[in-house]
Amino acid sequence: MNSDLILSVVTGSRAYGLETEGSDTDRRGVFAAPTADFWRLSKPPTHRDGPLPEQFSWEVERFCVLALEANPTVLECLWSPIVEVETPAGRRLRELRGAFVSRRARQTFAGYADDQFRRLDPRAPKWKQAMHMVRLLLSGLHLVRHGEPLVEVGPHRERLLAVGRGQVPWAEVDAWRGELAAELAATPCVLPERPDRERVEDFLVGVRKEHL
Repeated sequence: MNSDLILSVVTGSRAYGLETEGSDTDRRGVFAAPTADFWRLSKPPTHRDGPLPEQFSWEVERFCVLALEANPTVLECLWSPIVEVETPAGRRLRELRGAFVSRRARQTFAGYADDQFRRLDPRAPKWKQAMHMVRLLLSGLHLVRHGEPLVEVGPHRERLLAVGRGQVPWAEVDAWRGELAAELAATPCVLPERPDRERVEDFLVGVRKEHL
């Protein structure tokens, strides 16, 4: 593990409760570059791959910006049930997760799912992609109803895995998608109108001071 990581979590099928025997272990992390590196003309990277297989990390500022924009992948990292690295700064970041969410999430989760849907060919669907499209809608619906995304799918596991195995007819998958998309659009939203940028910025300034 990199020494500058402040948070590293497992995402993907193992976090969702959708793992099978051959599932990879997907990891997403947040690192804090040394503050003095930002004083140079060449800025630190905003993200990086590795060093472990299937591992991807964002620099903390980039992570915060994406989370404030209600990026589904980034938001779900903050609610992953499997945390492998958590420094004091990483713990503060996870404790701050409610400050990132806003009503914008309704559009971003629906939009990401719709993008996946438009890339699917009904004549020869990529069933794993279809499974994750539906899972994303379930996650977004839970977020607007309860204030946090649904990461571990719980009672939806068997039906989703059946979709992933291609055991559910496309018409049924499409109908489920349509029902969830309509619910997501119509459900009263418990989220605030805007994220709490001030709290997020205070966190980021604190991290920069710690890494001077």
